[in-house]
Amino acid sequence: MSGSDLFHHEYWAPFKFFGFSNDLLLINKNVVIATWVVLAIIVTCIFLVRIAFRDKSNVVSYLIISVVEAFKELVEQNIGFFNFNHFCFIASIFCFIVLCNVISLIPFLEEPTSDLNTTLALGLCSFVYVQASGICAHGIGGYLKEFIEPVFLMFPLHVVGLLANIVSISFRLFGNILGGFIISNLYVGSLLGGRWFTEVFGMMSGLNIIVTLFFTIFEGFIQAFVFSMLSLTYISIAVAPKEHE
Repeated sequence: MSGSDLFHHEYWAPFKFFGFSNDLLLINKNVVIATWVVLAIIVTCIFLVRIAFRDKSNVVSYLIISVVEAFKELVEQNIGFFNFNHFCFIASIFCFIVLCNVISLIPFLEEPTSDLNTTLALGLCSFVYVQASGICAHGIGGYLKEFIEPVFLMFPLHVVGLLANIVSISFRLFGNILGGFIISNLYVGSLLGGRWFTEVFGMMSGLNIIVTLFFTIFEGFIQAFVFSMLSLTYISIAVAPKEHE
């Protein structure tokens, strides 16, 4: 498989009609379609969960309650108290990223998180939520005061540190998912290569399942958990009570 085949994408140019043809204004068609499929799956799951909770004694209801309690305890352990808004944000972003990471299991779809625009958008969402939580916890005055502590000369460093958080969590997610995407495609394109005997060997030896489980499912869950935990850590730092308070 050549490099051009590996990274072949179709792009939309919605602003070309208005005379803007810059490459930065192109929209990755594959990413948009996969993202909307993920959103459709989430909406469908919401309706299915509501149906499942009509009988709270079934196995599905028990599993859902267990997952919810796990996220509840995670928030309590990291922040020190339970906050419904933080719980909803962390649980939502985790579920969304997990589905984005494993959506490639559906034929003809690829992970939206293998595109830097998606991970940067997620990083910005986390950044905005963390800053809003800090303002709500300490007020606008207390929030701004942190930028000049211990001396006002620290202001640029605090700003750079906050912006670095966006880059850190965005590029970490992007790099790991893109790496798994490349390895999986090289395995399918170069190692298997569409030859019947390599295809049979991959299936009979279980190598296909191992590659899929590790680079798609396992890595997808791990990276979603890491992103969520980093966001939760930033939230706990932002809302933590100050010593002078």
